[in-house]
Amino acid sequence: MPSQQEGWRGTRSWEGTQPGQLTQTEEKDYKGPTPGELLEPLFKQSSCSYRIESYWTYEVCHGKHIRQYHEEKETGQKINIQEYYLGNMMIKNPLSEPEGQMTPYYPVEMGNGTPCSLRQNLPRSSTVMYICHPEAKHEILSVAEVTTCEYEVVILTPLLCNHPKYRFRASPVNDIFCQSLPGSPLKPHNLEQLEKQQEMMKMPFRRVKEEEMHSTKEEKFSSIHKPVAVGSHQLLTVGTTHISKLTDDQLIKEFLSGSYCFHGGVGWWKYEFCYGKYVHQYHEDKESGKTSVVVGTWSKEEHIEWSRKNAARTYYLREDGTQTVRMVSHFYGNGDVCDLTDKPRQVTVKLKCKESDSPHAVTIYMLEPHSCQYILGVESPVICKILDTADEYGLLSVPS
Repeated sequence: MPSQQEGWRGTRSWEGTQPGQLTQTEEKDYKGPTPGELLEPLFKQSSCSYRIESYWTYEVCHGKHIRQYHEEKETGQKINIQEYYLGNMMIKNPLSEPEGQMTPYYPVEMGNGTPCSLRQNLPRSSTVMYICHPEAKHEILSVAEVTTCEYEVVILTPLLCNHPKYRFRASPVNDIFCQSLPGSPLKPHNLEQLEKQQEMMKMPFRRVKEEEMHSTKEEKFSSIHKPVAVGSHQLLTVGTTHISKLTDDQLIKEFLSGSYCFHGGVGWWKYEFCYGKYVHQYHEDKESGKTSVVVGTWSKEEHIEWSRKNAARTYYLREDGTQTVRMVSHFYGNGDVCDLTDKPRQVTVKLKCKESDSPHAVTIYMLEPHSCQYILGVESPVICKILDTADEYGLLSVPS
């Protein structure tokens, strides 16, 4: 009798497209709203988007202004505000065609910002790049100063996803139809196991028993990861992960112990982040195997030294005047030596609270602002639960 691996043959189907993949017919026949019209509700509303960095806070009131500011409290509760407008009015709303872009974006030009003393008091200006992301809430993904007093702001929004030209280009996946050979089981053993696991996931949520933890180690999350290459950024990867098997307490304990790791990215490079251990960048190929690059490794002593010169904790000022931790930053150094700099790679991991309708959603992105110096952003409601445990060095612990 042939083995289960030998007793199956497959035929490949090349017809059809995958969800989210753009077809020529769909693009040609589209008669719906223009991208500008799809974004119009965002420009008309009064709410704004915010992003908190280690020092600056960025405020984008869509189609109205972009503000960069920093607030400091002095003795006597007096608040000093340092602020710059990176764009104060929409000066250009182009009818652009996103041809040839790895990730299509809709640009909006903003001008008439605060005068720039480094450019003979010319006003600051920005290009706001709107990108389709079906689970986004119009958040600011990144802000970069591409040249002196000229900026690029990346906004993730679900509104553009209704336009076929602005959806992510999904790589085609070809169906394989399997048939059993004489003497073989009706279904491969691995397929039966997978179907059982899928049925378990449809059942009502329950606490996972300890004896089940090992068998479900590889099936704790399903993910959607999307590569983004926009403007001056070399590479930026956005991923949203939904964790379905773990309770909050179990997830937090395993995450902080480094035994549960987050993964992000598709395309050539993928990323693995294990808290308190390492950040890896890797590529898997069927022929040549796995190529892995160590982006950074954890050293508590090196991080503490780094935190003395950098902000390890960022606070959010509530309306009642109290502060709460909004983000912590951790330094991972001593990565593999970079060919371009002859120095070890290093990465700053930013763990940020992000409210979401899905309590276990995790958004991951990676930036490379300088050669072989990275920023890994990890944002989740799960992180909201542990940020208040951060000590003076930004180190986290299991909530009591």
